[in-house]
Amino acid sequence: MALNKNILSTTDLSDWYYKLVLPRAIENKMLKLLRQNKISKWFSGIGQEAIAVGTSLACQKQDYILPMHRNLGVFTTREVPLYPLFCQLLGKADGFSKGRERSFHFGIPEYNIIGMISHLAAMFPVACGIGTASNLKNEDFIAVAFCGDGATSEGDFHEALNLAAVWGLPVIFIIENNGYGLSTPSSEQFACEKLSDRAKGYGMIDFHIDGNNIFEVYETVSKAREYALRERKPVLIEALTFRMRGHEEASGTAYVPDTLLKEWAEKDPIKRFKDHLISQNLSTEADLQILEKNAELHFLAELDLALNSSLPRFNEEIELNAVMEDCDVLPLPENLKHAESSHSFRFIDSIHSGLKSAFTADDSFIIMGQDIAEYGGVFKVTEGFVDVYGKERIRNTPIIESGILGAAIGLALEGFKPVVEMQFADFITCGFNQIVNNIAKMRYRWSDALNITIRAPHGAGVGAGPFHSVSPEGWFMQHPGLKVVVPSTVQDAYDLLIASLFDPNPVLFFEHKALYRSLKSEFMSPASIDVLGKAKVRRFGKDATIVTYGMGVHWAMDLADSYSKQENIEIEIVDLRTLAPLDSETVVESVKKTGRAMLLQETNPVLGPMSEISAILNERCFEYLDAPLLRCSSLHTPVPVNRILEDGYLASNRARETMEKLLSY
Repeated sequence: MALNKNILSTTDLSDWYYKLVLPRAIENKMLKLLRQNKISKWFSGIGQEAIAVGTSLACQKQDYILPMHRNLGVFTTREVPLYPLFCQLLGKADGFSKGRERSFHFGIPEYNIIGMISHLAAMFPVACGIGTASNLKNEDFIAVAFCGDGATSEGDFHEALNLAAVWGLPVIFIIENNGYGLSTPSSEQFACEKLSDRAKGYGMIDFHIDGNNIFEVYETVSKAREYALRERKPVLIEALTFRMRGHEEASGTAYVPDTLLKEWAEKDPIKRFKDHLISQNLSTEADLQILEKNAELHFLAELDLALNSSLPRFNEEIELNAVMEDCDVLPLPENLKHAESSHSFRFIDSIHSGLKSAFTADDSFIIMGQDIAEYGGVFKVTEGFVDVYGKERIRNTPIIESGILGAAIGLALEGFKPVVEMQFADFITCGFNQIVNNIAKMRYRWSDALNITIRAPHGAGVGAGPFHSVSPEGWFMQHPGLKVVVPSTVQDAYDLLIASLFDPNPVLFFEHKALYRSLKSEFMSPASIDVLGKAKVRRFGKDATIVTYGMGVHWAMDLADSYSKQENIEIEIVDLRTLAPLDSETVVESVKKTGRAMLLQETNPVLGPMSEISAILNERCFEYLDAPLLRCSSLHTPVPVNRILEDGYLASNRARETMEKLLSY
């Protein structure tokens, strides 16, 4: 084992040894508890402790660490209080996630530990956001993110490395190469000789190290940290190690040859460190045994308390309130100046002006997306922004969706208010995991709310075809933790965008492409901005209700005008404005009054937003209905590019037929 003699004293070495054996002692105890059915699952890091401990020792308190399943040593080395840690691992009420999460799927903000999700490499982009925050603040903290060898095949791994290199971010990416992705050996995972060689393709420096040598881990991470801060560039480290137990305990190690287990047992990081200390006369067997015994006894009192602590009690109100931060009043800054009133404001002008108002009032706003800087975005929403706010806040990204959404999380954790522009809403599928599994669930699991706004140009009617015309807003309604906003008017495009930007929770803001330049009307500078979640009755009537949103509002208004002029039938129109949270009260009251409801949406009929509205109305208005609830949707096909076919595809082509059926029932 190599060691710079000037780095550590004998006392430091004893402390290191203690920090190395403590997670091993805890793990051995946890494995016993697993066999006693007192914990449900365990991902063992036995044999890999040197990576977590050595990395944590090399980092400073202000540095962020984004650990994985086998990094118990990160928590113990950062001296996380053991009682709540054990409660977390046991699923008790006093755990960091209050029983909502298990194992190591949690974070502790006060210790700058960011909790993982099960989807591998998903936290690498988050580290990029933290690194971006370090650069923007010009402060001396880095982010260190771990993944296994198998995770290097994931898209988020590559998107994050590329983003970190292009943006010049102080991030250290560590691959714990333990030879197997669950049971699949490295030979079936990748064809390159070394995973660290992948850094060269991204213009990064790399290290290929012995992950079972704590000195090598410490010195490499220390060197990488110094480089990352000095040069403001990322580093990739591949640490060779071995997983001595199964991926998790239930899977076992039957797929591993016995010879390989014996070979790596001789390379055990604790054994090697112990042999080194004794052979170099830096400690004695007796002294080290005392440290081992102290480690075994150190945590027993806290563990016993945790074992006997309370299980969580279900409280529906508490659980529901844990998903999002309350927002009864928008936290608008006093210096927010709204756009001036105008008699000729287009839909796109409102969005442009809303962004401008927010960015001028609050310099924590940053917008990221493809071609949004000098080019101004494909729809020119951010045209001219880079000249006013600079490249640091108006940031072009590589062609990545998942990576930049993950980076938004890291920025939000550091107090920024990131805005992410999807070039087309269709591309949001490439970032679905980050939105529904990371962004949406994080507050419920362990963090503060994330002020992230995702802008997505959606909708058909412009001849853009199957991959640029989707209306995916309904996909996100069923995922708790997200707000979904779809404006229909010039005024709402501004008002709802301001509300979305300053709402402390994640918001998806869908902008209809066909309205950008076709819709023009008077804009009034708002006296106040309402919180999200309030529908509006756009037109009052007595004979039937149309419930809709976005482009559907304009189809509904045209239809209602026609009935009013030709047949003296008055149709009420309810504009939902937000799909989540859903203002069901306004919808219910309207349908109770008219007794008939047509549910109009641009997307296709299967599991669209109006399916949920239909269920609500069936439950709450059944005895008030004079006719069945009728949905009017676009066809259950992809969106065709030919305008004749597209016109036939759209729900507007069936609106009158559906209303006739409703009124004649």
